[in-house]
Amino acid sequence: MEAEQAGTPEAPKPGAQPATGKPVTAKPRGKRPAGGPQGKGGRPRTGARVAAVQALYQSEQTGESAEAVIQQFLSHRIGGGYEEGGVPEADRPLFGTIVRTAAKNGDRLDGIIANHLDADWPMMRLDPVLRALLRAACAEFAEGGGQPPARVVINEYLDIAHGFFGGEEPRFANGVLDALARSLRPEEFAAGRK
Repeated sequence: MEAEQAGTPEAPKPGAQPATGKPVTAKPRGKRPAGGPQGKGGRPRTGARVAAVQALYQSEQTGESAEAVIQQFLSHRIGGGYEEGGVPEADRPLFGTIVRTAAKNGDRLDGIIANHLDADWPMMRLDPVLRALLRAACAEFAEGGGQPPARVVINEYLDIAHGFFGGEEPRFANGVLDALARSLRPEEFAAGRK
């Protein structure tokens, strides 16, 4: 990851508008994130998490409010294909809860995440999609009331990380997600509990 990120340009400052004037969307590489919605049954909770990562990324890159981005996704992106920057199927209430929680508690959640990063890799040095993914997961750990279980949340976001990244980022995300879960939901990792 270090070799890949060393050449990564600095993320645009919040509020910067994209050159095209179109919304900025994090698109998974390939047709869909690993573990993403499949077939008729789909996985709406996974879709909600994918959409939350995309929405948090868009909000940071464009400076749009989380509420404005949520409305864009609910109106135009949920139900679309991954190839177009949409999400075929998503649990809409979960999507809104994740994005609102991450936006409302952004400074606090960023502080929690930063405590689990190496001093050489502060938040703003991370890839912006990876930042959005960690923020979404941290929001779920911090505000989820223990549901779903932390290990489920970790696995979901790892599947999503594999959909967006082909390098070391998923492994890095795994370590940070595990550390976040253990600090925010220690009761789930108590000795003897599986």
